[in-house]
Amino acid sequence: MAIRVHYAALTVLLAALSATVPAQAAPPLVTQPTYSYQLIDTFEVKGRQGVASDGNFYYVSGSKALYKYDKKGTLIQSNEAPFEGYPIAANHIGGIDVFNGEIFVSAENFMDGVGKDIQIAIHDAETLKLKRSFSFEPSSGQQEVSGICVDTDKRTVWMVSWVGEESGRYIYEYSLDTGKYLRKVHLQPPPQWIQGIHYWKGKLFVTADDGTADDEEPDNLYRIDVSDKSYAPVVREKVFTEVKRQGEIEAGGVDPKTGEFLVLFNRGSRIVLGMVKGFYPGYDREISEVYRFRLTPFPSGKHSKK
Repeated sequence: MAIRVHYAALTVLLAALSATVPAQAAPPLVTQPTYSYQLIDTFEVKGRQGVASDGNFYYVSGSKALYKYDKKGTLIQSNEAPFEGYPIAANHIGGIDVFNGEIFVSAENFMDGVGKDIQIAIHDAETLKLKRSFSFEPSSGQQEVSGICVDTDKRTVWMVSWVGEESGRYIYEYSLDTGKYLRKVHLQPPPQWIQGIHYWKGKLFVTADDGTADDEEPDNLYRIDVSDKSYAPVVREKVFTEVKRQGEIEAGGVDPKTGEFLVLFNRGSRIVLGMVKGFYPGYDREISEVYRFRLTPFPSGKHSKK
């Protein structure tokens, strides 16, 4: 038996049926900052690479040193020979994080914009001495490391890179417990010149040295809404207009006891391929400072225009 289809009637019927079935709306994509940032104060430090806190102390990384400060910004301990005992030779430290009494160090051999022999070195937060380390996975495609953080909920470690073919395009995840490489996540859109990464309350935040210091352009903080997918949307969280002179942003993180956001800035020096090459007018040395910001969550759906 032949069946004849009346296409006009079928179109009307399908439209009526679709009208009675509620559409499954995709979850809204948050494209605005999640926090407002109010500058509290600044204090000068010796290291120029990054800052982290366990709630009791501030830990600061220099390119070849680790420092420990009290909450008043007073230096109380130093390790200026941090590479002793490293199984792979290193000459450069990037950003750091601290978790469960241990400092997680992003280490490598770095010279004139080229990095190699990447490794995650774990130091004792009390003594600042090396405890253990594990190397990165070359098949990940990562060519340099500028920052590191611990996802305290998933018990994983994330690394970022500042230069290389994949710089800014990906972040790299490892197991905290085994050191095993897990995956890389494609950032959309990718920030440029990532200097640090930090995990806080289900989100990842990266600092990017994407402002041109010669033109007094500010650097930025970005939020990454990472999931189990191979990609993650990126939202600009903050523009750092408060700094005393635009220079080079480094790694930062949240003080888990106060909820304050800490970030390290360098000013005064001209940076070429990651190396200090002279100074700006009025400076005869580089000044490294930690900026402390008070974080205030925005009510749902309400955001500052700044």
